[in-house]
Amino acid sequence: MKILGQIIDIQNRRIYAGEITVENKKIISIIEKEHQVKNYIMPGFIDAHIHIESSMLVPSEFAKIAVLHGTVGTISDPHEIANVLGKSGVYYMIENGKKVPFKFHFGAPSCVPATSFESAGAIINSDGIKDLLASSDIYYLAEMMNYPGVLLNDEEVLKKIKWAKYFDKPVDGHAPGLRGEAVKKYISAGISTDHECFTFEEAKEKLSLGMKVIIREGSAAKNFEALIDLLSENYENIMFCSDDKHPDDLIVSHINALCARAVAKGIDVFKVLQAACVNPVNHYKIDVGLLKENDTADFIVVEDLVDFKVKQTYINGELVAENGESFIKYIPFETPNNFNITSKETSDFEVWGSGSKIRVIEALEGQLITNEIHYKSLIVDGKIVSDTETDILKMAVVNRYQDSKPAIAFIKNFGLKKGAIASSVAHDCHNIVVVGTSDEEICKAVNLIIKNMGGACAVNGAESKMLPLPVAGIMSDKNGWETGKLYQEIDAMAKELGSNLKAPFMTLSFMALLVIPDLKLSDKGLFSGNSFSFVDLEVE
Repeated sequence: MKILGQIIDIQNRRIYAGEITVENKKIISIIEKEHQVKNYIMPGFIDAHIHIESSMLVPSEFAKIAVLHGTVGTISDPHEIANVLGKSGVYYMIENGKKVPFKFHFGAPSCVPATSFESAGAIINSDGIKDLLASSDIYYLAEMMNYPGVLLNDEEVLKKIKWAKYFDKPVDGHAPGLRGEAVKKYISAGISTDHECFTFEEAKEKLSLGMKVIIREGSAAKNFEALIDLLSENYENIMFCSDDKHPDDLIVSHINALCARAVAKGIDVFKVLQAACVNPVNHYKIDVGLLKENDTADFIVVEDLVDFKVKQTYINGELVAENGESFIKYIPFETPNNFNITSKETSDFEVWGSGSKIRVIEALEGQLITNEIHYKSLIVDGKIVSDTETDILKMAVVNRYQDSKPAIAFIKNFGLKKGAIASSVAHDCHNIVVVGTSDEEICKAVNLIIKNMGGACAVNGAESKMLPLPVAGIMSDKNGWETGKLYQEIDAMAKELGSNLKAPFMTLSFMALLVIPDLKLSDKGLFSGNSFSFVDLEVE
């Protein structure tokens, strides 16, 4: 197979007319050759940190859509399914991904559960991490979210890092806002990346200390604008990622969109492509071709270097996508799950109280971090209830692995004026998380999730919309386009109920993520990420 085009040589910073010859999955020659073909040939894009599960698609279905945008591989942390199903969930992702021509590179999830302050469906200790890292199918130790454990020399945490060093596999970081001596100690433990920087100065400091920064632009957390100006001076140590990408967003674009935005800011195209294509391959030592002779034939053909509109995607020399059509075939797959609770009663969500002020979680648009604010409580018949006038709504997290009393808190900025929204996609343990305007609506939404053994829904009186997620309660058994359509329907209903968040379900999914400060809610109670301890709902 021979392909003509304008060849982009990132390493030597050249673009020239040429011809590529592919045989037996490899590039056997690249030569300069005069022709009139205007399309550009370049290495494929790599998402340097993503949880495939957050697309609500199994890997084989994720791949179908990702190749349309020129993505040929991912660095994938399967800690979402691992928190539900343990090591068997990791192997499920690996085996499903192997059935399609796409280059998934899974890590060993370092934090299952993420903390001891919540209930997960499984535990992976340091012995389990050793077993995973010993496999050639595992490429790295995935994000070490338990940064307090690193700083406090927690024995289990350090053992996990030790096994990564033993197998000579990199360790990914997760240290939002960590600065000064604390971040120096964190990095010195052997942690090499961070995708959680949310300010320019934070990322600059981490880069200066030898850490690689992964610029994240996902469906909820968006740090591109804050960090992109670092790229020009640090292009060898920066990568791009989406972290969490919902299906409707994935249908529209992927890493290609970040390249277009970076180039539009006047950043040198070779530096942009170094971050998007080359750096992940080198850092994680993965077998993805970089458009060199004897490399595997993983490359893409794009229309221009402005919009990066992808015309063709090749993986191992196989044409897997062309002009918006994916050639990756449907692969049958099983739907393992872990849902062990019975339906709830409205009274389970009642909160009795008499205090004049309560702690409230302040959700922030486009951020995983939250604030703790104090508000006057609305008390009716001795019970603290949602106050739609001030947008202080009741929130609950329900343990889905065993029957127990729901944990209750209150949250601001969801904006619902009626009804409720709920989901079993709730990082990282994936219990049921719900926000609603009344106990009745909250209970209704939770029971709809339980009935379907996982999913996301919006309810209002007799009306409801449901996206079932039967694979571990976090992924669909449908293709990306069907899943995306159902997701758009529940998203639209949430906004009809009053939410003004751009991605209410994505934001909801992070409100139980205790390792991101400040105030969050687990199935065990209201939790401060700053003090790393439980706190009371009512303020003294």
